[in-house]
Amino acid sequence: MECNFCPRKCKVNRTENAGFCRVKGLTIARVGKHEWEEPCISGTRGSGTIFFSGCNLRCIFCQNDAISRSDYGQVISVDTLGKLMLYQQDSGAENVNLVSPTQFVGQIAEALEKYKPQIKIPIVYNSNGYESLEQLKRLEGLIDVYLPDLKYADNSLAMEYSSAPHYFETAKTAIAEMKRQRPKNVFVNGMLRRGVIVRHLVLPGNLDNSKKVLDYLASFDRNIYVSLMAQYFPTTDVKAHPLLGRTLTQNEYDEISSYFKQCGLHNGYFQELSSNSDEYVPDWSLENLKEVIGKV
Repeated sequence: MECNFCPRKCKVNRTENAGFCRVKGLTIARVGKHEWEEPCISGTRGSGTIFFSGCNLRCIFCQNDAISRSDYGQVISVDTLGKLMLYQQDSGAENVNLVSPTQFVGQIAEALEKYKPQIKIPIVYNSNGYESLEQLKRLEGLIDVYLPDLKYADNSLAMEYSSAPHYFETAKTAIAEMKRQRPKNVFVNGMLRRGVIVRHLVLPGNLDNSKKVLDYLASFDRNIYVSLMAQYFPTTDVKAHPLLGRTLTQNEYDEISSYFKQCGLHNGYFQELSSNSDEYVPDWSLENLKEVIGKV
């Protein structure tokens, strides 16, 4: 089977070889509750994250590089994935949060088609925004909350930092499809049950890109929910980079936060600058992962 799950359409037979995403079979890296998503996602009980291995971007600053740049993790079946979703529900999680799911959208759709009737909490699709329109349509009715990134409005930056051709046009199309599927945000007791939140990570020294992203989102839908993230920190690979080799300054984040309001956006989430630490990166423990899988 030739893989066309993401916009790269690299057509690799992933039963035999890894694709651009660096993974073959359905591989996960972590299952657990995450307390540091947006308040309407994590709530008081934590978001039930399932982290997938590999990635269809090559971000030079990736903060989850331990799992995104390899097949680190455990290969599982589609049925096991469905059972892990039920496990998260039984654990009391606020939702099932599918993190970096793009390279496995076919298997995810298959698992949800079988198991979603048993799942009473929202299914969150938490992605980098570099999505195939065709594959997103396959998820219609299966995903309750879309949580995409809009990383770049500048395609030259998208190529330089993430090796992603036509990122802006691709992500715009993807977000429009997500909004078509879930046009209205529905909150129950402060928790998002259905809808879309677009995330944007503000990168140091790249404020023009952030302003262009916000300009676009305001032109697309002034009422769209946007999460403006300040959590960037330089990984080892970019410590010597002239722009990315430092954390964001308070002045930079304040400037983009002010611009958020100036450009006409109304609904947003903002972060403290103290979030820019590797202490918020999950613990990638294969031992714990295997223990969880063994329970289902």
